[in-house]
Amino acid sequence: MSYEYIIDSYAWVEYFKGSNQGKIARDFIENKQSATSVITIAELSEKYEREQRKFDEDFSFIISQTKIIELNTELSILAGKINNENKKKIKNWGMADSIILATAKIKNAKVVTGDEHFRNLNSVMINV
Repeated sequence: MSYEYIIDSYAWVEYFKGSNQGKIARDFIENKQSATSVITIAELSEKYEREQRKFDEDFSFIISQTKIIELNTELSILAGKINNENKKKIKNWGMADSIILATAKIKNAKVVTGDEHFRNLNSVMINV
């Protein structure tokens, strides 16, 4: 199945905060044409743990609104290539960013985020 949008951690955080950026993200999150990478779930889980907040309710909402895209070998290989390339030119680029970007490329989707790492990747990003 194809999805138009991959929702990044940044967009989810803003959505749950109810910020202006979250209001922009809402249109992409609630349209039933979006997916979330499993790495985003790990990032959000870590953030909630760090802030000593419960993740269960927001996680349930995420899985009710978007398809969770699992990590597989095709995605992993592409993410490795993307990571090698982008670490050379984008400060603090990380493997999680590479997995999100690989997911979008494989799904022919756009990343919904406000993350500065994606700023110059306009062909794959919708800025919130």
